[in-house]
Amino acid sequence: MYCAVLVLAAALGGGSLPQPDWLVTPCNQEARVKESDRGRTLEMANGLIRRTFRVRPNFATIAIDNLCSGASVLRGVKPEAVIEIDGTRFEVGGLKGQPDYAYLDPAWIDAMTAAPESFQYAGHSIGKPVVPFEWQPARHAANTVWPPRGVALKVDFVPSEAMKEKCGGVRVSIIYEMYDGICVMSKRVVVANDGPGERVLTGLSTELLAVNEQEKGRLGVESDYAFNTMVTTQWGPDAEYLTQVDYTYQMPLLMTSRYPTGPGVRLEPGGSFESFRTFELFHDSDDRERRGLARRRMMRTLAPHATENPIFMHVRKSDSASVRRAVDQCADTGFEMVIMTFWSGFDIESEDPAYIARVKSDVDYAHGKGIELGGYTLMTASRDISPEFNCIGADGKPSSMFGQSVCLASEWSDGYFRRVLDFIDSTGLDMIETDGPYHGDVCHSTVHKYHEGLADSQLRQWERCAWFYRECRKRGVYINSPDNYYFNGSNKCAMGYRETNFSLPRERQILISRQNIYDGTFEKTASMGWMFVPLTEYHGGGAAATFEPLCEHLEDYEWHLAQNFGCGVQACYRGPRLYDTDETRAVVAKWAGFYKKYRTILDSDLIHVRRPDGRGIDCMMHVRNPEADDPDPTRALVMVFNPAPQKQRENLRLPLYYTGLTEAARVREQEGSAKTFKLDREYSIEMPVRMKPKSVTWFIIDAEKETGK
Repeated sequence: MYCAVLVLAAALGGGSLPQPDWLVTPCNQEARVKESDRGRTLEMANGLIRRTFRVRPNFATIAIDNLCSGASVLRGVKPEAVIEIDGTRFEVGGLKGQPDYAYLDPAWIDAMTAAPESFQYAGHSIGKPVVPFEWQPARHAANTVWPPRGVALKVDFVPSEAMKEKCGGVRVSIIYEMYDGICVMSKRVVVANDGPGERVLTGLSTELLAVNEQEKGRLGVESDYAFNTMVTTQWGPDAEYLTQVDYTYQMPLLMTSRYPTGPGVRLEPGGSFESFRTFELFHDSDDRERRGLARRRMMRTLAPHATENPIFMHVRKSDSASVRRAVDQCADTGFEMVIMTFWSGFDIESEDPAYIARVKSDVDYAHGKGIELGGYTLMTASRDISPEFNCIGADGKPSSMFGQSVCLASEWSDGYFRRVLDFIDSTGLDMIETDGPYHGDVCHSTVHKYHEGLADSQLRQWERCAWFYRECRKRGVYINSPDNYYFNGSNKCAMGYRETNFSLPRERQILISRQNIYDGTFEKTASMGWMFVPLTEYHGGGAAATFEPLCEHLEDYEWHLAQNFGCGVQACYRGPRLYDTDETRAVVAKWAGFYKKYRTILDSDLIHVRRPDGRGIDCMMHVRNPEADDPDPTRALVMVFNPAPQKQRENLRLPLYYTGLTEAARVREQEGSAKTFKLDREYSIEMPVRMKPKSVTWFIIDAEKETGK
């Protein structure tokens, strides 16, 4: 077990005392920017990471240090950004004259110069992080500060004298944000046109980092613009690195965050454009679990709405009788939300006053029972509107990754968004499940309202979707989305989902779903992903794949309930009802009640103990999030599954390092009596497990009570 407590993690040159592991004990040092070297240097640091800038002769990053591992991330100076104006490339900031790009000797910095044709430093200001949308905590979300605490550094650049004929009037600002308590910072670029003529921003790279060989694999980079084929993070060769061991100079050690297409933005006089945000997560280990914990901490901090985790079902029909029966059953068993599913007949685009009034009545009925109500909409995916509004290929015909799909940057989207938001406002609907957009589609149309052609078509479609999700977020509407829109307001996408898997026999569905949870929760918190339970037939499979009648397949139904609720992952229970007999009702209520009783720990991080393989015991363990502010003494909840038809007897090794326990742990199976275990030098215990065939159990782990006081 990697133990960062033992890593000397104080600042380089700022002391050498070990600090607590930020993934176990919260780091309370504030992110700050400070000047040094008579104003020639700026340092942005939060006790975990530090980025150092030289201000003169031009603004440039001269060091990035991981203070948790003591590692230096950079091996060279690059421009702070690269913009392309009217097809001509210009660097923003940076320094020239580094003798060797294998490493960066601080003694070289003073001799380095500003490039004559690059945007030059014009000043900076210090502020606080800003948020892209409104959010108020709801639905048992984590107790998280929004906007996140931290510091922002805004740096302004203007063209050099040599550039004024080519791009005079263009001004660039770069905003760096660093956050308290996490090894993460972000960056975005604003390009403004203060000149008298029009400019076109034909290309934009918001970050370039010359990373060394060791840290390349430990730098996690993503953006709020990366969906499907829209991959913004590129690792490529560095032409200036002439002492690398690769004979053809092709080592992928230059990280560039850029628009894959365009952006193709036209900047009118007085206009400006703000880029996507690039997020940089600096890992201190190659351990998969530790890296996953770091990303999950980042997501809880920067997308805290994704910690909302309501218990929901998907009702198969949207008529009032079916919806109200589902509401009654949810209220009766402890569920919290009903979603009118795809193919249910629900129409969120309807403008029929009678239909709107009926749905509002159903919403009011649900609210009276303490249940939220929402529904599905086919936004863009494989939606064929007309040749006038569809995505158009290079041949002038409708074309997308789904064969055809409406272009969200066409005028059609005006009516769609207006209808949907009016419906939400008129009915009080609490959630929306959007099918699409699965972005990456481009469009060659030159007559669509919100994009001019191919170059800006990806960007403008993404902007329209992000705007819509932010409007839903303002209204407190919960959002299930099929793609990674967390940084723009969505709550959930699939934890692990392949539609044809739900046509498999039930036993196979169950095990594969648990594998999907195990794998998916390395990158996602449990609340960020949904699973699927086809109570009625879904894409085939017949009786062997179907759970209805529920009472006849109660053992299989309970497995789904146990593993979903036990892992803190909510599933789409898709069917006409949650139960059909008193016995079925009792099983559903049992597991919903279990989740609600242990909600705090079940919504916490998962430690992956043993992956499901169908041969024997598998195990996942929740550990208390160190930033959680609650009196619950539970340090861990261990879910153990035996899918095999034989009894299982073995000692299960539990890694308890991330529980914060250091000497002993009190362990009880379910509501039984507790037994004390001493932790070994790797902060683990060996726990005897005895399980019946095809059974599920759980263990609660607390700190050993102090005695003699």
